Amino acid sequence: MQKTYYTEALSAEIFKIISDAAQQLNLDSYVIGGYVRDFMLQRKTLKDIDIVAVGSGVELAQKVAELLPNKPKVQVFKTYGTAMLRYKETEIEFVGARKESYVKESRNPTVSKGSLQDDQNRRDFTINALALSLNKSNFGLLLDPFNGMADLEANSIRTPLNPDITYSDDPLRMMRAIRFATQLNFKIEEKSLQAIVKNASRINIITRERIVVELNKILESPKPSIGFLLLEKTGLLELIIPELLALKGVEEVEGQKHKDNFYHTLEVVDNIAKNTDNLWLRWAALLHDIGKAPTKKFNKKNGWTFHGHEFVGSKMVYTLFKRLKMPLNNKMKFVQKMVLLSSRPIVLASEVTDSAVRRLIFDAGDDVTSLMTLCEADITTKNPKKFKRYHKNFEIVRQKIKEVEERDRVRNFQPPITGEEIMKVFNLTPCKEIGLIKEAIKEAILDGKIPNEHEASYQFMLKKGEQLGLKTN
Repeated sequence: MQKTYYTEALSAEIFKIISDAAQQLNLDSYVIGGYVRDFMLQRKTLKDIDIVAVGSGVELAQKVAELLPNKPKVQVFKTYGTAMLRYKETEIEFVGARKESYVKESRNPTVSKGSLQDDQNRRDFTINALALSLNKSNFGLLLDPFNGMADLEANSIRTPLNPDITYSDDPLRMMRAIRFATQLNFKIEEKSLQAIVKNASRINIITRERIVVELNKILESPKPSIGFLLLEKTGLLELIIPELLALKGVEEVEGQKHKDNFYHTLEVVDNIAKNTDNLWLRWAALLHDIGKAPTKKFNKKNGWTFHGHEFVGSKMVYTLFKRLKMPLNNKMKFVQKMVLLSSRPIVLASEVTDSAVRRLIFDAGDDVTSLMTLCEADITTKNPKKFKRYHKNFEIVRQKIKEVEERDRVRNFQPPITGEEIMKVFNLTPCKEIGLIKEAIKEAILDGKIPNEHEASYQFMLKKGEQLGLKTN
């Protein structure tokens, strides 16, 4: 077999320093995994580099740190026998070459020292088992025992060893296979795909947090639908996000059908991926219709309806986030808000009134632009005339939002009259009337009955107080 050298992949100064450090320690070292794969694919190089040492990876990391001008701190992870240091903007992880063996109940292997070949054997995919030598004698030599380069050229995801064993040993690799297929727009080799189907239930031994890391990477890909279709095809989606799978299928009653909301959802996610890198807005797109399965009803007069699906869906977001151990913080609340308001601009587009726009701006607050991005992604009609008309309507809504916002300043506004001022004017102690007056002022501003100004609000307060039987001082 012809030997191939890729010294240009190792032109950065850091590789020369690692090579010098390894020589001083009299051990062999190699760049392996993602950095090599992405260099071969001419992708933007990763901000992390994996180094395998045939010997102690921790000692190599410490020697490299000694040779670097800024003497970076070395983080040692004793449990895993690895070490990491930061060089400029790059994180470099060092590990000693090792062999692994697994037990059925856990994805955490028993580890022992091994050769480079042992280390390549334990890699998840052939394209991640590629290694480049950092040794002085053959610097830049490509070591490709599983024909990973051929798989790169064939756009194929394949395991180095038996895929059934590979996925059973570490079921997270099933998610990684689908994630790489999505990120790289590769195909999962058929044997490998069938092994995922066979081992799908093994995903239950993986922590929810690790699964979500892979889900996030799928969602952050240029075309997330690739991954979700694979998750559905392999049976993993049912085990991870059954709420999505519940949207699949079309029912027909008395000749009336509804659209398949699962495939519609994937179109929406792909649409929004073209317009935003915001992960949580992409999550909102993925979950915007999950309330449709539990609210679906048919009646002869109206056909299929999904009344209140936005409200039900927003409640389901909390349950889903909690089950997947995702953050129950402002990120979740943002997704809930987007799901809850997801139909508002669509309804608004048919009749753009100042009052409705004010209420939308008030309810969406600083997220109104994100909401409009979601709603535009929700246009999946294949009718060119309808597609053009819907987008034109949303342009009108966007312009109206801008005009109303500039004029009425209602985004996140608080009524110009405070509770303290109401108490002072009517000589009140805390009571329900104060809340009634504040709410009435807010509604009057949103309805356009009075401007968002103190004097107008003050006069309105006096009238409302009089209606409630209150007297001024």
